[in-house]
Amino acid sequence: MEPLRLKANYRCVPSLQQFYTGGPYAVSSDGSFIASACADSIKIVDSANSSIRSTLDGDSESVTALALSPDDKLLFSSSHSRQIRVWDLSTLKCVRSWKGHDGPVMSMACHPSGGLLATGGADRKVLVWDVDGGFCTHFFKGHGGVVSCVMFHPDPKKQLLFSGSDDGGDNATIRVWDVSKTKKKNCIATLDNHRSAVTSIAVVTLWDLHDYSNKKTVITNEAVEAVCVVGAGSPFASSLDSYRQRAKKLAGSQSFYFVTVGERGIVRIWSSESSVCMFEQEASDVTANIDEEGSRRGFTSAVTIASDQGLICVTADQQFLFYSLNLTEELLKLNLTKRLVGYNEEVVDMKFIGDDEKFLALATNLEQIRVYDLASMSCSYVLAGHTEIVLCLDTCVSSSGKSLIVTGSKDNSVRLWESESKSCIGIGIGHMGAVGAVAFSKRKQDFFVSGSSDHTLKVWSLDGLSDNLTVPINLKAKAVVAAHDKDINSVAVAPNDSLVCSGSQDRTACVWRLPDLVSVVVFKGHKRGIWSVEFSPVDQCVITASGDKTIRIWAISDGSCLKTFEGHTSSVLRALFVTRGTQIVSSGADGLVKLWTVKTNECVATYDNHEDKVWALAVSRKTEMLATGGSDALVNLWFDSTAADKEEAFHKEEIGVLKGQELENAVADADYSKAIRIAFELRKPHRLYALLSELCRKQGAEDHVDKALEALGDEELRTLFSYVREWNTKPKFCYVSQFVLFRVFNIFPPTEIVQMKGIGELLEGLIPYSQRHFGRIDRLVRSTFLLDYILSGMSVIDPETQQPEPKAEFLLQSEIDNPDEEQGINENDHTQENAPSKKRKSNKPRQGSHKKVKDVAYNKVESVKLKA
Repeated sequence: MEPLRLKANYRCVPSLQQFYTGGPYAVSSDGSFIASACADSIKIVDSANSSIRSTLDGDSESVTALALSPDDKLLFSSSHSRQIRVWDLSTLKCVRSWKGHDGPVMSMACHPSGGLLATGGADRKVLVWDVDGGFCTHFFKGHGGVVSCVMFHPDPKKQLLFSGSDDGGDNATIRVWDVSKTKKKNCIATLDNHRSAVTSIAVVTLWDLHDYSNKKTVITNEAVEAVCVVGAGSPFASSLDSYRQRAKKLAGSQSFYFVTVGERGIVRIWSSESSVCMFEQEASDVTANIDEEGSRRGFTSAVTIASDQGLICVTADQQFLFYSLNLTEELLKLNLTKRLVGYNEEVVDMKFIGDDEKFLALATNLEQIRVYDLASMSCSYVLAGHTEIVLCLDTCVSSSGKSLIVTGSKDNSVRLWESESKSCIGIGIGHMGAVGAVAFSKRKQDFFVSGSSDHTLKVWSLDGLSDNLTVPINLKAKAVVAAHDKDINSVAVAPNDSLVCSGSQDRTACVWRLPDLVSVVVFKGHKRGIWSVEFSPVDQCVITASGDKTIRIWAISDGSCLKTFEGHTSSVLRALFVTRGTQIVSSGADGLVKLWTVKTNECVATYDNHEDKVWALAVSRKTEMLATGGSDALVNLWFDSTAADKEEAFHKEEIGVLKGQELENAVADADYSKAIRIAFELRKPHRLYALLSELCRKQGAEDHVDKALEALGDEELRTLFSYVREWNTKPKFCYVSQFVLFRVFNIFPPTEIVQMKGIGELLEGLIPYSQRHFGRIDRLVRSTFLLDYILSGMSVIDPETQQPEPKAEFLLQSEIDNPDEEQGINENDHTQENAPSKKRKSNKPRQGSHKKVKDVAYNKVESVKLKA
């Protein structure tokens, strides 16, 4: 057996994020990405795996309109603030913005050439803008209501613009505008055959654009939300042509095809000739919602992909459905290739499916179960059947190899599903309250247990299931017991199928012996309700998670509490064993996921990757991969990174040793620019300071420092500023920090520095200390003036006086010739001579003393002359 290795860390991969909350969206020409409105921001979503490539932050107002340029390089957006923005998707920056409407912009479209942008607003105006200049080129008025859609003619040579609006009552119009500069009459036609709001326009529909007459009216018997023309020559159109020729239903070659979607959630394909519906889906792939007005809503919009003419339909519950058309054996079939869910609401429970565990089933506060493919994170299929919200689920692989799913709902029933056939194979009715917990047997997979808000625990038998079930069977309860005084929140079955444990809001957990549900032991000690229970895979114990912020391990033999884990700051909602029962992973209402070691009671790691309660926690049986989901509608996948982190740390240490040796070699070779660069790469600010400090005492330091600084990028320069800020806080380091700042501002222009991300905060930390250092140096300089004044007054630093050489000789001769007179000098003269002599002992200049001696000798000479 492989030796047991405790896990030290998990890496989080955000796999399912909220990216669409309804409203506008734009699909790239090749369908590779979708720009969608998500509250007040715009998400750029990868169609391959529904991951968010980037997020464009708006202006705190809901986005009302989106459009892409034909080359998919520019994104146009507008919100309730009426600001029209142009985003460069390569840099994710807003390159220009302007306002023009008196109300929110409700629709926009880009000209096929990419040079013009048309916008329709709630102010009933249609405006055309120059994309590069941001100025208005055309101003159209005439609509009597909100302009709900605008579209340029797909042929760039035809300067036509179409706009549709709801004029109130039963009147809705489509107006055709001439955007060429040669004609003065802008509105060249008004099409008013619709009796409800125009939600979509396609060219060519059933209007004659030569005389703008209504050629035909197609009765669809549903509210049509979108109409899309199938491009001629596309694979989509080729399949339709082949189908028409084989079926011999239509004749002629002048017809074209268009797709309609609406409230029924059915995709229909039409031929313009004779207005015949060529194809209609047998069953809807979506669950039609009922809006506030009582109307049924299936699809809300649709768009064709320009590259291969695939079809993308958007549902009322924020799903993107990707369709492709196939013709097989003279049968036309519309295949659902991908389903991206933009919003999952609150994730309340989840489990991995199958032996390979490539799928993940989610209960998302809806009546359906959504099953996701972990490779693409697209919703593979939906299990619909419950009439109320699904609260819990569990999965297993039966003895026959089938993947089974059991769900409990607020409709007081449990349902058994078979994942391969995507159908319900059993229904269990009998609970008098919402079913909040279900669990399959672990060994034989021949029963499952359910707990309800009616305080009862039921054991359901799987007998009677067969491979050829066409109608769900009625499941039978083998045993029932009134288990608790309050709602049952969680149930778990022991690994050997002999015991079942239930956790309740009454603050107790009970262990029951199967199959008769005989009470074995009751765990008492929690101060709040118990949200989760789980049996240890190796020991005779049970783990419980409670609203009192603790996790406890209980002994089944006597019901005693063996260990208590404290660390969560709010209710612990889930706790499961990992690493063969030696570790625990938990999630709580504080949004935290924690990894614990049972033996030491130590919290090994804490992860804060959720913004709200983490209700759901699932552990993969084979790889022990984790999945978490919660109230933030986010699903995270967690992978054990202990070995990878250890190897990465060893690799970094090895690189650090080599770089350190390279640094020492560079210092020894006096290659200071290289040494500075290496110290910076190693993120060693102390070594970097030592190098710069040594350089400041040498000649040519500027050249070495400049050469090293010129090679720094914006992020590295920002890191250097953070180092300098720390050095600048201490007086003994300020000289080096000020020297580096001086060189940086000599090399890089200040206008470039202030544009760096986060530089403002660093500069704010540099300025006050720099001012303090300047004031200190200024006070020191002024203090030296006082010292100069004192020394000058003491005649210590008087200017030198140059005396003629003959006087010096005469001085010496007079001193020799008149020794007696020199001895007759009074005491004051001796005192005056002694003072300079003491100064000479303190290493002061000797010229001052010579000056005084010469003056005395000169006086003596004069006295000699008078006596003569």
